[in-house]
Amino acid sequence: MSRLIKSPSTKRELPIMLLIALFLLIPLFATSQNNIEFYQTSWGKDTNFSEFCKQAKKDGYAGIETRLPESNKVEQEELKKALKDTNLKLIVQAYVNTNVPIDEALLLYEELIELAVSFNAEMINSHTGHDFFSVEDNMKFINLAKQLSEKHHIPIYHETHRSRMNYSVPVTNHYLSLDDQFMLTLDISHWMVVHESLLEGKDDFLTEILDRTRLIHARVGHYEGPQVNDPRAPEWKKAVDRHMDIWEEIIRKTWSRGETMKITTEFGPAGYLPTLPYTQQPVSDQWEANLFIMKAIKERMKID
Repeated sequence: MSRLIKSPSTKRELPIMLLIALFLLIPLFATSQNNIEFYQTSWGKDTNFSEFCKQAKKDGYAGIETRLPESNKVEQEELKKALKDTNLKLIVQAYVNTNVPIDEALLLYEELIELAVSFNAEMINSHTGHDFFSVEDNMKFINLAKQLSEKHHIPIYHETHRSRMNYSVPVTNHYLSLDDQFMLTLDISHWMVVHESLLEGKDDFLTEILDRTRLIHARVGHYEGPQVNDPRAPEWKKAVDRHMDIWEEIIRKTWSRGETMKITTEFGPAGYLPTLPYTQQPVSDQWEANLFIMKAIKERMKID
């Protein structure tokens, strides 16, 4: 006579299998939540997009940030091919032309956004408005960006930048209070100059700004300039540490939302980078400064 025999180990094995499955899934959750994508700026590049993208890929960048060659179709195709060949992502930098009437500036701004969309960019970093524009005129650009972002399903973030609408901490907080969908690219190095300080003791004024930041421009400024001459030099440790503290807070806020942090390393070229008199020789290497700050952030956040 046969009968169905239930294995006595089945009930014991089930919890073990669940534990194994959870153990295997943990790295996947950690990767999605505690990840940083680094982008290299094309600002100051002295080669073509093909070579630039190859070097950025070799040095561990996930993508590049660049202004688009607006009128050069050949260079546009070169950029598209370079991105495809290297499998790099793209952040496009758009800007408002402040030398023309507002209505014309709005049309030119829309054209730039539309061009960025055609490149299948991850996002658009916008140099929005002008410090001499009225609040009403600056908000026209914010509202246009919001419409285009919704139309094309592409994020548009507005950079904190001297001469733009977000040129200072108090002014930026005012604009944030006018629109709860207004998100930022934070380049806090500019504000170190504007406010002639490292913004110590001003954390309460930064709370909403850090909450709204979706892209970081990682460059170290100081009391008298938007870029230290070499972030590796010991005399700049206090400035570097202050920037790192602010960036870490943004990164942890981003991770708490289950999102990947995106950072563009943006130390600039000679002219922005201090140079020697007469020869105009840069006092340090732009590319190496950007690699240094990427490595420093990775070490700080314990990212491979």
